[in-house]
Amino acid sequence: MSDLSRETVKADAVATSRIDVPQDLAVGLLGPTDVNLRTLEQQLPADIHVRGSRITLTGTPADVAGSERVISELVKLVRTGTQLTPDLVRQSTSILATGQKESPAEVLSLDILSNRGKVIRPKTLNQKHYVDAIDKNTIVFGLGPAGTGKTYLAMAKAVQALRAKEVNRIILTRPAVEAGERLGFLPGTLSEKIDPYLRPLYDALHDMLDPEAIPKLMESGVIEVAPLAYMRGRTLNDAFIILDEAQNTTGEQMKMFLTRLGFGAKMVVTGDVTQVDLPGGATSGLRVASRILDGIDDIHFAELTSADVVRHKLVADIVDAYGRADEEAEGNRAMRREGLRQGGRRR
Repeated sequence: MSDLSRETVKADAVATSRIDVPQDLAVGLLGPTDVNLRTLEQQLPADIHVRGSRITLTGTPADVAGSERVISELVKLVRTGTQLTPDLVRQSTSILATGQKESPAEVLSLDILSNRGKVIRPKTLNQKHYVDAIDKNTIVFGLGPAGTGKTYLAMAKAVQALRAKEVNRIILTRPAVEAGERLGFLPGTLSEKIDPYLRPLYDALHDMLDPEAIPKLMESGVIEVAPLAYMRGRTLNDAFIILDEAQNTTGEQMKMFLTRLGFGAKMVVTGDVTQVDLPGGATSGLRVASRILDGIDDIHFAELTSADVVRHKLVADIVDAYGRADEEAEGNRAMRREGLRQGGRRR
């Protein structure tokens, strides 16, 4: 906090720290109508009071020290030109709570892509580790619940790689489970037939590229969006390939997809093994791949959790609630199986 004026006074078990924030940074720190200040009041372990550009923290020495670090990191973010929001305040305190070496400024100011004034960057520590893994490895599995940004960030890295001419094309694919990948009976062109299954990928593309450029890129084959069945028999060179909703692949489909990898290519496989929609209780190819490929060099498994959900904050609570319900149901099933075994022994 070398750029901040700070005074700390300790009396018995209570510490008080007075921090003078430069006036031009204080406005960005506190937010319009003090919206960020109200979030800080909820997030910081120490009591916070602001008068002008002076921030006073009161609490135990440990709480005050932790709160000082949060303020310092948020000031660094504001200095980089980042527009601080209540969500960024919460994400910063969460990153610091992990005790990892990365600072919020390192995580939250890492720009991946910018389009029409919108900047795409990781918003949590695990998301940054995921993005870093894509840079360092040829095949990356992004595993986690809905809303953790695993597909969106992979798409951003694909567009970044295309712009930097690291690859010649982007290939986006999904298993069209609901149609059984038998789409011939549906009316219209291939694009019209598979549109309902691939719509989330199109939506992400529209966030990252100029809408008028997307049809031209698709017509020229620079961007291809197709169901997984259309990957069979191909070798994909110099391409950034994303398989989304991979939990809905079979073991055979996953093997087929991974062996499409060609020279100069990179693959990202995303999915959530708790949301399998395969018919007949078939085993997910994503689950199988997680078991048999773990530990192979140049293949990385990135784990994202409910703490990385970047949708409405209720989404994380919903994910956790369903997780607890699934664990409870599994525990009940285990108890019933044990009861049946015990009953069989008594007979």
